[in-house]
Amino acid sequence: MIKLQYNVDSKRISTRIEQLAGCSSTSVGVTRLPFTVESLEAERLVEEWMKAAGMTVRKDGLNNIIGRYEGKNPTASVLLIGSHLDSVIEAGKFDGVLGVITGIEVVQTLRDNGVILDNPLEVVGFCDEEGVRFHSTFLGSKAIAGTFTAEDLERADENGITIAEALKGIGIVNPYDYKNARRTPEELLAYLEVHIEQGPVLEKENKPVGVVSGIAGATRFSFEIIGKPGHAGTVPVAIRQDALLGASDLISYIENIALENKPLVATVGKLTVSPGASNVIPGLVTGTLDIRDLNVERKQKAIDAILAESHRIAESRGLQIKFDQVMEVEPVYCNEGMIKLIEEAISERSGSVVSLVSGAGHDAMAMADVTKVAMIFVRCKDGLSHHPDEFVTEEDMGVGAEVLYSTVIKLASKQ
Repeated sequence: MIKLQYNVDSKRISTRIEQLAGCSSTSVGVTRLPFTVESLEAERLVEEWMKAAGMTVRKDGLNNIIGRYEGKNPTASVLLIGSHLDSVIEAGKFDGVLGVITGIEVVQTLRDNGVILDNPLEVVGFCDEEGVRFHSTFLGSKAIAGTFTAEDLERADENGITIAEALKGIGIVNPYDYKNARRTPEELLAYLEVHIEQGPVLEKENKPVGVVSGIAGATRFSFEIIGKPGHAGTVPVAIRQDALLGASDLISYIENIALENKPLVATVGKLTVSPGASNVIPGLVTGTLDIRDLNVERKQKAIDAILAESHRIAESRGLQIKFDQVMEVEPVYCNEGMIKLIEEAISERSGSVVSLVSGAGHDAMAMADVTKVAMIFVRCKDGLSHHPDEFVTEEDMGVGAEVLYSTVIKLASKQ
């Protein structure tokens, strides 16, 4: 058994994250879209740090940057550690980046202690997870998992530039080289990801880190409520066909369903009222409903209940309510064996273990198509993310790195 050395350098992690924050197209927050000047600048820094940690560095056909730390058995399956380097518009400094820099720090710590594991390690900075530029998420991890397609190359940004054209713009002559990024299940031992929680649970529990049990599946609908517009001053309230009142009933019911089925979450995130005049009874309301849960059966029961209630509301108020499903994403369960190792590492470092379900999507979702996955969450202030004020303490980053270090050693070395 390799003796664990908890001498990760949390200050180095923090300093590097600050440096990457400077690779931004905006002065407020961090804006770093894939295949841009800013992303290339960030990749140059990451490459420098990977090499300093003793890794050989390459880029694959979709511009994921990968550092390899060789194992005792170079032909053994690879333990992949990673997250993404892109951001949303005016984002915080830590989302995605924390996982990449923590992975590099773990390898640096191994090298500094002269530790070579049985299995090779690779740290990957995925080119695009957020999907902001091309309106499709997990592009980098999908390429490695083998689920990126030729059709994806034709996705265009708001300026009409396709992924294929963007790849050529950064020097990838043949965009179809994305096929070379694909890894097989035989090549990979597992995938590990450290990420900020992006929620308030760890802070509420006063814990620096937690283990992720799985990533919730999501069902998304658009809906339309059709009533009858009329004069706000002349139509009695009792006989109105007010589409907005129908929406109010529906939204209240959705909240109650979510509260009755924790940890399921349900969100009406967009609502448009027509004709939108102060003196006209609303005749049409359109909106969106997003429902997420790790438990597929519970999620479906909640959906069925909401749809049934919508019919009751429509009948009682003289409305028409129509739902159209626009998205279905299956949940991903983290590997039980890997969860156990993470729990052991957390117990050794910070006592009791908090288990969380991720309601947000992560690269681990895409990687689950090719290998077993697990995630470590790190506490963030106020649960805030996708915002310039996103913040993680240096101490918590250090704990996250120590937990990852311990887990990596146990996974990639013979017991």
